[in-house]
Amino acid sequence: MSKLRWGVLGVAKIATLKVIPAMQKCREAEVVGIASRSLAHAEQAASELGLAKAYGSYEDLLADPEIDAVYIPLPNHLHVPWSIKSLEAGKHVLCEKPIGLSSVEAEQLVAAGRRHPRLKLMEAFMYRHHPQWAAAKRLLDEGRLGPLRTVQSFFSYFNRNPEDVRNRADIGGGGLMDIGCYPISLSRFLFGREPRRVFAQVEYDPDFRTDRLASAILDFGDGSGTFTCGTQLAPFQRVQVFGTEGRIEIEIPFNAPPDRPSKLSLQTAAGVEEIKFDVCNQYTIQGEVFAAAVRNDSPVATPIEDAVANMKVIEAAVRSGENGRWETLR
Repeated sequence: MSKLRWGVLGVAKIATLKVIPAMQKCREAEVVGIASRSLAHAEQAASELGLAKAYGSYEDLLADPEIDAVYIPLPNHLHVPWSIKSLEAGKHVLCEKPIGLSSVEAEQLVAAGRRHPRLKLMEAFMYRHHPQWAAAKRLLDEGRLGPLRTVQSFFSYFNRNPEDVRNRADIGGGGLMDIGCYPISLSRFLFGREPRRVFAQVEYDPDFRTDRLASAILDFGDGSGTFTCGTQLAPFQRVQVFGTEGRIEIEIPFNAPPDRPSKLSLQTAAGVEEIKFDVCNQYTIQGEVFAAAVRNDSPVATPIEDAVANMKVIEAAVRSGENGRWETLR
């Protein structure tokens, strides 16, 4: 097949500043156009990014037969509705995380995906495609760390802009949905299964009513995933993976820089080994991986059911934060 032709729903910064420029470097895909509810905004974004097409509505983009796949960077409450509409329009879908506002809503998208089995559908957890995490998983599977015992993660930034969608409770804002989803996803990825139960402490902003500081423990039975995420803290991110015989530390685990090498530290009884990775862009890799699934009609890297499972852990953390008890997944 020729290059996978992408359309983008919305002019969010993550799309215009990160994802689209990265996907324009894909060998097997090209970004054709961008849509906004304002044609002027779409035209401005298309001009700045060098895109061929601008659409004054999301519906116009979905009606274009020259668009094969849709990337959705809209606010959280619009993820599931527009993913379903995109599938119904015959488009492959790559939707930003978190997949929706609830696991129940996410299940609706799973059902829609099953109604359109020839179309590819995936949640855009870009970090999983970076070579540093492929290497970490390989080292773990090879037994270099011994049995996995715990994954410790920290992810924070400072943002008190009342207009920012991350600070709007009514449309799915808050730290757990925005960045807590990463350490949850990562712990599940490394352990290769779901946690048995979750305990969390959650603090809410009195004005925005969104969670601004959350710490949680994911109980995997023979190990744990612990994390803290905050939206009103000094910016920082770090992950450490501990086994009985070794430890992995990843310096920039989630927003790996696209303009300089990344590195992983492996500590074992033999000493400390630093593994460096060539400069790469995880958004570009994500685009290539998705295009390959379409081209080969093969499964996507992360099945959409994984997004539902991740949402169930987020919900358990929220419930635990409210009642102060361990919560099982529902």
